[in-house]
This record gives sequence, C-alpha cells and structure tokens, in this order.
Amino acid sequence: MRNDDVRIGLVIPLQGSTGIFGPSCEAVADTAVREINAEGLLGRRVVLEVVDGGAPVPEITARVGRLLERGAIDALTGWHISAVREALAPLTAGRIPYAYTSLYEGGERRPGVFCTGETPEHQVGPALRWLRDRRRAHRWFIVGDDYVWPRVSARVTERFAHELDLELVGAAFVPLGTGDFSGTLDAVARSGADGVLLYLVGQDAVQFHRMFAARGLDDRLLRYTPLMEENMLLASGCEATRDLFVSASYFRSLATASALQLCTSYVADHGPDAPPLNEMAESCYEGLLMLQSLAHRAGSFEVPRLMAAAQGFGYDGPRGAMTMAQHRTDQPIHLAVPDGFDFEVIETLCRGGPPKP
Repeated sequence: MRNDDVRIGLVIPLQGSTGIFGPSCEAVADTAVREINAEGLLGRRVVLEVVDGGAPVPEITARVGRLLERGAIDALTGWHISAVREALAPLTAGRIPYAYTSLYEGGERRPGVFCTGETPEHQVGPALRWLRDRRRAHRWFIVGDDYVWPRVSARVTERFAHELDLELVGAAFVPLGTGDFSGTLDAVARSGADGVLLYLVGQDAVQFHRMFAARGLDDRLLRYTPLMEENMLLASGCEATRDLFVSASYFRSLATASALQLCTSYVADHGPDAPPLNEMAESCYEGLLMLQSLAHRAGSFEVPRLMAAAQGFGYDGPRGAMTMAQHRTDQPIHLAVPDGFDFEVIETLCRGGPPKP
C-alpha cells in the first residue's frame, strides 16, 4: 500500500491512566502537520495514522505490525509509555524511523529509534541536587507505577542518592490504574522522609496528589516529579499541589520565541477551549518537527541515511536548542512549581549538555 503521501503513525494514549494526555497530543499533532504541509516533507504531504497507545500492549503491537506489513506507514512517533516502546522498537528497528517523544529511562540504542524526551541523568539528578541545597531534602521515598520507566529510573536514582549524599528511605510500585493509595501513604507517613519522588503517570498521579493532600501530608513533605503537566494540574486541583516541584523541558508558560509561536498557532487552529497545551502534546509536535528536519538533512526517510544524518544534528523548537547525540536529544531542563493551573519556571537546571558533577 503506497501513495504519494508520507504516512506517519502517531501512537498516543486515548484511554487508561495516560488517556488524560490524548486529546492534547492529537490536537497539537494536527497543528504540526498543517505547518509541515505548508512546506512539504521531501516534496510530499504528511498524513497521520493515529494508533491508541493506551490500549493493551499486544493490541498496539498488532495494529502497528499490520500497518508495517502493508507498507502503510513511513515513520512512527508519539508520546506513550516505555512499555509500549519496548514492544514497538523491535518491530520498527531498521525498517522505518521511530521518533519516541516521551521522557524515558535512557539506554535506547536500537537502529532507527530517535529519542526526543528527557532522561533521568539530565532531569532527575539535577533536580534532587537543587532540592537538597535549597530545601534541605535529604531523605526520599519513591512512589512509582510498576513498569519499565519507574523501575529503571528508581535504580538510576539510587546512584544519584549515593553521589548527592541522599538517603532513600522506602519505595512502593503500584499497578497502572491504581486508584487507592492508602497503604502507600501509610508507608510514606511512617518513613521519616523529607520528600516523595513520584514516578507515576497521568490519572494515577492525579489520584495520589489528591489523597496526599487530603491526608495533610503536604504540611510536612514536599513532592518532586519529572512527570506532571497542565492537564494533571487541572485535574488535581490547586489545593492538592502545594509544595510540588516538577522538572521538564517544556511548560506551557515557557517564553521562548518558538514556544510562544506554538501557543499562537495552537489556539488559532483549535480555539481558546482546546485541550490544554502541555509537555506530552508538545513532545508530539517535537517528534514531527524532528522527523521533518532530519529527513530534510538526510534527503531521505531511509533509516541508515537518517542515522548518519543524526550525528551532530541540531534544531530549534519550542523547548529551545535541541542537539542530537547517540540518537537522543540533549535539551534544556527547567524546574517549576504550580502557579494556579499553570507552572512557574523557577530555575533552569540543565542547558542541553551533561549535568555538572
């Protein structure tokens, strides 16, 4: 199945714990496609094939596998959890480019997989150092969903704790879709922690924040997470996000020229009542932008040529200057706190290079 269009599979969650991100991701991807098609991609028009990345993993792999066998997609991108990437990367490896846009645990090196999301080295380590120095947070309790990103990130956090002279006083991992954190909160309250490091996604994190605040634990414990965005902030409510710190490469409140232009284009396309622009949605924009820029540099969508073109490749996007090394991007990382239903950036932790020791 071939035609003159460039068909890109967009894997985004439309259900489950991460379904809260889906409408924003789909809307901003439409904006990206409109902008790309104004110029063309290798002289062709881009068309998206949306795949529900919140479905059970076997269903997702079966759907993408059928698209690949039919020659119905030329590339794959989108925000979805690492468990989905782990299933899809073996299908795409060496066949089509796969721009994986979510923050992730690091270490992805399969051919043709280009990672545009944040990793713990740049995102979590510097934030823990800042919170140690500015808020005297030395003792941490980790709470995460039970899959690859939280589990591996927690192991990396053990190294950060050793390097920063921090203490990890406990950890709890819960199934995706958990709605009752009573037992976990009991353990947190008994732990003597100064703060809770959250590796929870979507609706699971929303529920945790609500129950944490309802227990009054925000009176004595701060929270830090590398995954919190404007939809989750809105769903949690202002009263549930006191003393919460978030690190990420993008917040809707960023004032870079490209970020402001994205906000303008997004509202013009979808209206003032569109789903909130957020990091997960912006990452989908970033993935499509990267594919366009990289294909233009390579003059092709062939995986070997794209991989060769990626060495030392850089571009400017809403997050700022993005530089690709080892098929992943180095990018600015900011620390922010909730300000009503938006975020206030209070520090830039990393400006795109390796964090300082």
